[in-house]
Amino acid sequence: MDWLKIIHILCVMGWMTSIFAVPRALIYWKREHAKLGGFGPLGDLTIRLYRFSAGLGVIAVATGLWLGWQVWSFAPWVHVKLTLVLLLALHYIWTGVLVRRAKRGEFRESDLFLRIFNEISVVAVIAILWVVVVKPF
Repeated sequence: MDWLKIIHILCVMGWMTSIFAVPRALIYWKREHAKLGGFGPLGDLTIRLYRFSAGLGVIAVATGLWLGWQVWSFAPWVHVKLTLVLLLALHYIWTGVLVRRAKRGEFRESDLFLRIFNEISVVAVIAILWVVVVKPF
């Protein structure tokens, strides 16, 4: 099970990179789009980062479910963690919607919205870490 935990942690770290970076990159992509009047290298980088991390997110969730079942027997704290991970996954999917819109040149959200949107994921990750470390239930 140690290897599975290592794989889980590595994939979570990779997925978190995108969860934290892509909303911020959208702000800079929006500025680049306005300056260039079209698609630029930052857009390509943002799309590639989002796509790459999607696979890591799937592996992280799959290994997390396996660990929750085999190691922790779906203890009550695991249910809380999984609920928070589900909310984070929904945040990630919403980020994907924003990326697809940006690819078409549609930047509807303000810089302030994207900054707040980015910080929501930070709060969710802190909550997940607290549940995993403290195991309150």
